[in-house]
Amino acid sequence: MIQNITYKKKTIALIIKADYLKKRGVNFFTKSKFLQQVAYMNHPKGHEIQPHLHKKNIRKISGTSEVLIILSGKIKINFFNNKKIYLFSKIANKNDIVVLLSAGHSFKMLKGCKFIEVKQGPYYPKRDKNKF
Repeated sequence: MIQNITYKKKTIALIIKADYLKKRGVNFFTKSKFLQQVAYMNHPKGHEIQPHLHKKNIRKISGTSEVLIILSGKIKINFFNNKKIYLFSKIANKNDIVVLLSAGHSFKMLKGCKFIEVKQGPYYPKRDKNKF
């Protein structure tokens, strides 16, 4: 199940619940226009993916999106609008995947939490992040 997190009719995040682990083959969760493309792949023994290269493409990216892969624990995600006003919170658990596309956010670990964060680079903390 994918939770589409919206604000003013715009998708600001996705929470991909852990039941994706039951899927087979290639499963993209994100729309092709999103800044991050997230897929889960589950192939049987002997399956091969044809050798390939990715073509060089110039992309203009505005903003930074993030993907969190929750390895263990439970995390509360607080969302904020561009005026830094709290909107609402969502919960992610072990094996969930969180795709943060836009809007402000903060995290509170509700249980000891291990997760992987992926975002496009290069990353410049002072230039890319506005803490409040």
